[in-house]
Amino acid sequence: MRYILVFLCGINIALAGEAPRKKLNDGNTIPVVALGTGRGTAHDKPVDEVRDAVFWAIEDGYRHIDTAVLYNDEVQVGQGLADAVRQGLVSRDQMFITTKLPSDRHARSQVVTTLRESLNRLKMNYVDLFLIHFPFSTKNDGSPDNIDYLETWRGMEDARELGLTKSIGISNFNASQVDRLLANCKVKPVVNQIEVHPAMTAEPLVSHCQSRGIAVMAYSPFGFLVTRTRHNSTTPPPKIDDPVLVKIAQKYGKTTGQIVLRYSLDRDLIPVPKSTNKARIAENIDLFDFKLTDDEVATISRFNQDHSVFDFSIWKENIHFPYNKA
Repeated sequence: MRYILVFLCGINIALAGEAPRKKLNDGNTIPVVALGTGRGTAHDKPVDEVRDAVFWAIEDGYRHIDTAVLYNDEVQVGQGLADAVRQGLVSRDQMFITTKLPSDRHARSQVVTTLRESLNRLKMNYVDLFLIHFPFSTKNDGSPDNIDYLETWRGMEDARELGLTKSIGISNFNASQVDRLLANCKVKPVVNQIEVHPAMTAEPLVSHCQSRGIAVMAYSPFGFLVTRTRHNSTTPPPKIDDPVLVKIAQKYGKTTGQIVLRYSLDRDLIPVPKSTNKARIAENIDLFDFKLTDDEVATISRFNQDHSVFDFSIWKENIHFPYNKA
């Protein structure tokens, strides 16, 4: 189902259907909501659920699927898309597929080979976006390596030149790493995919990237709303039943999860919500018939505690570790 634009008080709002697209700095366009995959999606459930999730997402209008070598589900993503194409729901050129380079394949000579392996698992000739998953490199055993991400980026540029990916970008890069890359690249990254949610708004980094023409994809956009620790008193608000979010949700006739995803959109972010639940997948893209006010965006931003859902400290000894090492 295609989205339909209506004009209400001068605001363009898309009714139910496909997510709108935004233009990237290389001229390509990207759907503004992606289905996230990964074992974090399925938790302890079979990875084969990802195949169904991808198919359901396409039925509901998603045209952007986000995966990675690290997630070990590229095969299932490719199968889900193939099912949708076979049933006439979409063609490959209507879809936007993102995958990512793992940290143990950062040598320039490994980048193209690794992407070709991903394409083989996905059963595709190209991806739409290929990201460096982390700026730091590791050896095969997971121990720290010292390959400079500038070398890795040259391999990313090679992959783009060969037509194996339409666009290239980064993930989990901090502001100084973004600037260093921009000062030493032939092709600018089109996105930086980082963790963003109400408890970790990442406002300085988001503004830094956007001011340089780099779009920001927001992973874990629900924050602590839907994590397994959401009932743990040590995790920061907001939770799924937070009164502030409930009040906003009631105003628009939406769920608090939809309010948090709309919060990302109204900050000009590209949220990457994960789910393998059919109803939740549909809910997570039903975001285009309303818009938060500036005051509501500011209210949600006040939840910020710079609190990550993840603990990346196991990699803190790596050269180019992008986070606070404390």
